[in-house]
Amino acid sequence: MLSKLNSVQREAVTYLDGPLLVLAGAGSGKTRVITHKIAHLIGQCGYEPRNIAAITFTNKAASEMRERVADLLKTSNTKGLVVSTFHSLGMNILRAEARLLGYKPQFSIFDSSDTWKIFGELSNSADKQEIREMQTQISNWKSAFVSPEQAADAAEDDTARVHARIYARYQDTLRAYQAVDFDDLIHLPVVLFRQHPEALLRWQLKLRYLLVDEYQDTNDCQYQMIKLLAELRGALTVVGDDDQSIYAWRGASIANLHNLRDDYPRLRVVKLEQNYRSSQRILKAANHLINHNTKVFEKKLWSDHGIGDAIRIYAARDDEHEAESVVMKLIAHKFENRARFADYAILYRSNHLSRVFEEQLRAQRIPYTVSGGTSFFDRAEIKDIIAYLRLIANPDDDPAFIRAITTPKRGIGNTTLEKLGSHAGARHISLFEAAFEPHIQDQVQPRQYEELMLFCNFINRIQDRSDKDPCGELLDELLRAINYENWLYDTHDPRMAESKWKNVDDFVGWLKRKAEADEKSLIEMVQTVALISMLEGKDQDPDAVSLSTLHAAKGLEFPHVFIIGAEEEILPFRDSNEKQIEEERRLMYVGITRAERSLQISYCNRRKRGKDWIACEPSRFLEELPGDELVYAGGHAEAVPMVTRDEGMDKLASLKAMLNREAAE
Repeated sequence: MLSKLNSVQREAVTYLDGPLLVLAGAGSGKTRVITHKIAHLIGQCGYEPRNIAAITFTNKAASEMRERVADLLKTSNTKGLVVSTFHSLGMNILRAEARLLGYKPQFSIFDSSDTWKIFGELSNSADKQEIREMQTQISNWKSAFVSPEQAADAAEDDTARVHARIYARYQDTLRAYQAVDFDDLIHLPVVLFRQHPEALLRWQLKLRYLLVDEYQDTNDCQYQMIKLLAELRGALTVVGDDDQSIYAWRGASIANLHNLRDDYPRLRVVKLEQNYRSSQRILKAANHLINHNTKVFEKKLWSDHGIGDAIRIYAARDDEHEAESVVMKLIAHKFENRARFADYAILYRSNHLSRVFEEQLRAQRIPYTVSGGTSFFDRAEIKDIIAYLRLIANPDDDPAFIRAITTPKRGIGNTTLEKLGSHAGARHISLFEAAFEPHIQDQVQPRQYEELMLFCNFINRIQDRSDKDPCGELLDELLRAINYENWLYDTHDPRMAESKWKNVDDFVGWLKRKAEADEKSLIEMVQTVALISMLEGKDQDPDAVSLSTLHAAKGLEFPHVFIIGAEEEILPFRDSNEKQIEEERRLMYVGITRAERSLQISYCNRRKRGKDWIACEPSRFLEELPGDELVYAGGHAEAVPMVTRDEGMDKLASLKAMLNREAAE
């Protein structure tokens, strides 16, 4: 099994004498190291799968790791192996230890739209920017373990005092709903471990070896969780790359990587520097650029993939010219190399830069995907079904109660809900519990009360069976009982109704398969769903050009990459201080190292701002690339013709000949 690894990868896999940092450069095979190490621990070192936890940041990465480990250990049983995101691990810890923190195991997990609504109500504000700032501030407080009381004591202005007051009321609201938000899934396990040493010991004995991916992206909460779990025996391997730390804006701290030496004096550092992705020219450019940053761990990527194409720097007149030239170059390159559209990526610093490229791709009828599109789980029809599941798992979940009882409509409107809400508020109970209070029958109309009781009794019947009966059977019964398919066709045009029902059918089918494969009840599946942002295995990757921000492209690779908008005030972002400039440089480094064979970086000489044209300055990062590996084109001062006129005519003739051959076929 180890024979397919290079010597440094093999060292990282077999080292077990203490804490290990694997400093893994872009494209150096870090996932291979993690999966082989898990297989080595189980197959050669006698570890039980249930005593190993591999932790990463995305469901996709966790799923890929799980599949690779199963493939490596074909004859061994991996049941019980924990390969999950930080949030999923936190959820499992909280579910097992909920009562120690005053929660029931069936707590609800509120997503950003749930919490957005709560913040809007608590602040009595409809100002999106104000609510967003409030959410960010309270999220940062939780990550830094600042309580509402501490936030109030430290407040230095009216805004901070208001935020601290809303923070306290927000926490009370979550507690009343028996709910947690995404920050709590990391924050509360750390609180649990600090307050209840016996719970910490239980989990330290359960998770005897920890492997953590993308360690440079951890925030303080995640760092504390890992440190507490690993402190008993230091059986820990973390994999990271300080050159790819690009998430400071969401709380990630590169210091966590650097602090490992202080935390673990016996720390061993292994550097993965051989890149299996990119050409030598691309790696030379990446190394040259990142050397302008201050370093704690020195490393230099190298490759035996050959020298590769020259890196092209293209100066466009304006953004429309930039989009037109990139798309034309992409079409010609694809045709000449008989490539797929999926081989190409157009990467940018900010989302607003994609619009003109989308227009140009549509004009040329080129299929494309945009990162950050609507998640499958954010579709209205999926959230409708999830509301029922959340309510079955936790009747105290008021947002789920309101959505479920009004979708499909069953004669219960705002008047009934307001009366129910007033009674629930006065008694400090949930809406569901309030429905069974004797006084409610006198406060609402008989028809509405009958519908209310039908609904609540149905939820109770499903809940009573949710831990015993097969998940698939209950889901089918739920959909039949609420008559959701007919309601879709009654309220939408046939084509949209058909599309929405297919999504529901796909979702329920996936839930059934996953519940059966993981041997989970309906209740357990509800909390699993709350953490998943994408339907696993729903579609094959389409043959389409990828439009993506540089942040979203991290972890991906493409044969051919175009980085656009390489200008001051865009990349690096305007008003960046010295520390932020280093992160912007790392972002450029991430973009460059996505490319396998060819790379073009472009910028505009001018852009329109309002009605005026503004002159643009090329990004300072272009000056930091090795000049001998660059070819300039377009309106750049150093631009030279790419080919002579005769060479151009020959190239055009060969393209025409290829076109004729394809037409004949």
